Amino acid sequence: MVIVHPHLHPRRSGVTAHVELIARAQAALAEVKVLGQQLPDTLPHLTWGALWRRSGNERVLWHAHRNNELLWGALLRLLGRKLTVVYTSHSPRPVGRFTRFILRFADAVVTLNRIAAAWVHHPSTIVQHGVDLERFSPPVDRQAAFSALGWPGRLGIGVVGRVRPNKGQGDFVEALTPLLDAHPEWTPVLVGLAKGADAGWAEGLKAKTAGRLVLAGEHRDVVPFYRGLSILVHPSYAEAFSMVLIEAMAAGCCVVATRIAAVPEVIEDGKTGFLFDPGDVEGLRRILARLMADPALVASVGRAAREEAERRRGIAHEAKALLAVYEGAERARQ
Repeated sequence: MVIVHPHLHPRRSGVTAHVELIARAQAALAEVKVLGQQLPDTLPHLTWGALWRRSGNERVLWHAHRNNELLWGALLRLLGRKLTVVYTSHSPRPVGRFTRFILRFADAVVTLNRIAAAWVHHPSTIVQHGVDLERFSPPVDRQAAFSALGWPGRLGIGVVGRVRPNKGQGDFVEALTPLLDAHPEWTPVLVGLAKGADAGWAEGLKAKTAGRLVLAGEHRDVVPFYRGLSILVHPSYAEAFSMVLIEAMAAGCCVVATRIAAVPEVIEDGKTGFLFDPGDVEGLRRILARLMADPALVASVGRAAREEAERRRGIAHEAKALLAVYEGAERARQ
């Protein structure tokens, strides 16, 4: 059986990064192909023609990550191809009626946490994301890693991800700004794409900090930023499962995140990170004030986060769990 991960989306996103990562991890355990765009040539690609030929003669496991990919899998099976279809819901909110309707075409559904499992209104298996522990690893010297980024100050605190209001960067800036004068060694950073009207909004956030906020822009390789930042704030209002959290933990960051979706399942408050309620600017400010005044605590929590990532958050855990889902879906079709 060949496992195919389609990527039928015009731009890279968090889902893209996940497809790339899981395809690499599973390639060590089974025959895996990717199909579509925005994925690197270093992955084994399959053309539509080759998919058509192979699915006519052998079983193909089609792992869809978006609605259009699920529909393509259903169509190919309707046309007589030998496909077993698995679908992962990456939605950060309850899925709509259309998604609930097309889930009937999947032989198995994967969700990322207990809340997401309830959102799909369909039987599912929870498989949380894993991270490449070799790539996302702590630096030997975090201050040196931050200095290498070329920004002022000695210590970095920031948000990694698409820059827009529902990602919570506004709360981050509002909470942090009153603390900056007392902590000139800390430099605030936003790493991520700010598009259209959001670009102007981001500039407004920078103005609120009297220009101290660094707008780093979008970067394909975010590892240097995780290694440079001491505190990673994840103030989002909605996520299904954020790769940023476990990537930052694996890199030894002290993570401060909103208490949403699977986050409390990933971070133990006060031990491997800190949690606050979405939109609670005062609560976030209290946490940041404590951390910025105590770099030793920041480093200690970052080490605990890395140890947790090593125990339970490696990509190998996810790859094996998904293979078990595939096997169950195959048996159900026989």
